[in-house]
Amino acid sequence: MISSTEYGSHTWELLVTVDHQHEEVQKEFVLRVTGDLHIGGVMLKLVEQIKIPQDWSDYALWWEQKKCWLLKTHWTLDKCGVQADAKLFFTTQHKMLRLRLPNMKTVRLKVSFSSVVFKAVSDICKILNIRRSEELSLLKQSEDALKKKKKKDKNGKEQVTEDILNLCDSPVSSGLSGSPGLYSKTMTPTYDPISGTPASSMITWFSDSPLTEQNCSILALSHPNCSPETLAEMYQPRTLADKAKLNAGWLDSSRSLMEQGILEDDQLLLRFKYYTFFDLNPKYDAVRINQIYEQARWAILLEEIDCTEEEMLIFAALQAYQVSKLSLSSEAQDFTCESEVDEVEAALSNLEVTLEGGNTSNILEDITDIPKLADNLRLVRPRKLSLKAIKPYWFVFKDTSVSYFKNKESALGEPIEKLNLKGCEVVPDVNVAAKKFGIKLLIPVADGMNEVYLRCENENQYARWMAACVLASKGKTMADSSYQPEVHKILSFLKMKNWTMSPQAVSDPESIDMKPECFVSLRYTKKYKPKQLAARILEAHQNVSQMTLVEAKLRFIQAWQSLPEFGLSYYIVRFKGSKKDDVLGVSYNRLIRIDIATGDPITTWRFSNMKQWNVNWEIRQVAIEFDQNVFIAFTCLSADCKIIHEYIGGYIFLSTRSKDQNETLDEDLFHKLTGGQE
Repeated sequence: MISSTEYGSHTWELLVTVDHQHEEVQKEFVLRVTGDLHIGGVMLKLVEQIKIPQDWSDYALWWEQKKCWLLKTHWTLDKCGVQADAKLFFTTQHKMLRLRLPNMKTVRLKVSFSSVVFKAVSDICKILNIRRSEELSLLKQSEDALKKKKKKDKNGKEQVTEDILNLCDSPVSSGLSGSPGLYSKTMTPTYDPISGTPASSMITWFSDSPLTEQNCSILALSHPNCSPETLAEMYQPRTLADKAKLNAGWLDSSRSLMEQGILEDDQLLLRFKYYTFFDLNPKYDAVRINQIYEQARWAILLEEIDCTEEEMLIFAALQAYQVSKLSLSSEAQDFTCESEVDEVEAALSNLEVTLEGGNTSNILEDITDIPKLADNLRLVRPRKLSLKAIKPYWFVFKDTSVSYFKNKESALGEPIEKLNLKGCEVVPDVNVAAKKFGIKLLIPVADGMNEVYLRCENENQYARWMAACVLASKGKTMADSSYQPEVHKILSFLKMKNWTMSPQAVSDPESIDMKPECFVSLRYTKKYKPKQLAARILEAHQNVSQMTLVEAKLRFIQAWQSLPEFGLSYYIVRFKGSKKDDVLGVSYNRLIRIDIATGDPITTWRFSNMKQWNVNWEIRQVAIEFDQNVFIAFTCLSADCKIIHEYIGGYIFLSTRSKDQNETLDEDLFHKLTGGQE
């Protein structure tokens, strides 16, 4: 019964359901409140009424109908808009979540379901000892992948219990701020830079961290591949449309897990979303390097990214080397060879330059006389109704343009044609075994892309011209400090491809414990017999056999970066004014419009030329303005337009990073660039 004094007042009843584990205690409570009572007061009243002596500090109110947390405890019920019909849940903010890592291992840990995903991923990465958490995000598995998994389960095959790494005792689990674990802000070397194993002097870190030495090795070291049968049961995209589905499930970084319908003990994928791997260092990044390597490895095995047969064998050789190297007991020795460390760090600096990730040396930037290349090359122009025309010309490369002349003597006059490479697509067309060193240039013109091929005579000439083309496409000249490292990187990749037959090495492939079908995609296991594959992988193996474990992973990552499709995330879109669907490729420095039927690039727009972009949230349309009065607008058909909006803003945010930031991130700037104004 309600007393007359209560009836005459402005009080009303509020139903709150409490999420607790005490079966003998009721779960639904009715509180009599007023609109000017603040959220903190509601929680205090509730705890007093529950009368269970326990720590309620991690609990907060969740408003079911509005799908939002009531975290501002000083706000009143009126200000929040809570009325008598509201269904509130008093539940923990930190809940169990299963995460499938890039190496396909599953970890189970407590994650904040009330923090925005950007912050939640940062806390997860601190537990897993992965620096630069802004490069990662959480992804819901695609529906097609889930359908394939359900189909496999229905086939009645004997189910293997998944081995889950339980990290539920982590510091973040209790609602406290994430302890560093192995994440060392003092930058004390945490890992052996050669083998990637935890440095012996740092073992004391493990006593207070859920990431024990054993768990760390699971995350930081690569393990034997799965069988071809297992690979066949995994989802493999066949078309560009299939690849677009893989990127549809990225969570919104500006909203919490609960707000996006994620429930306790759900499984999500933790993946590198942005392909700008900044400040990699083997002394601190063994887990991070291994997880990047694993994400690249699975992308190649599942054919999420295309590569040639020659490249596939290089990837296979580097994987086989990882397995054989790990099996050697001598790998546990203490490596202190300085020259080897320098080689690894040199490889890392090349990796950074490739991805435009860091501030490199400024030695060459003050040179006023920009270098130029001049040499005899062959020009190939595809013709629709006849054979390709291949003619030798004298080429001159200066600034960001290539000019070609009939011969060297006529180079002082007007060129036959001058090609401006700024904003073009540069694709390698190489077969080292056949001595083919080609550069495919897709140059933007008014009605699409102008296709031109350059043929070089040898590896050195190819490396110099390819590096110049890559830099020119980004608006940089050969005076840029990244030119020489780019040349060196291209040559090192060609050297890996240029293996020589070693009869004693491949005479008996069975003498080496290798399952070659585990290291290549299904296409090649169907094409070759295991013995043939083993022999070809061992040929390629000769060029990688002198590397350290970490360097082999870095070489794998660099080879992955060299693939034309590297870093592209695909979405099916409909451009304004168009009557058919296209594919939009989003990369770390550009957007590419791609023909959905043929896979050919139509137009490229670089972020460096972008003036502004915005989203019309009512019609879900992304509009972008570029230099020279270029405007584009499109709606996204394969995912929410917020995902593309966040991709663009995220890449621009990551381009602002510098090493002197002391690893602190401007989270507000990230949300301004990616959050939108819904």
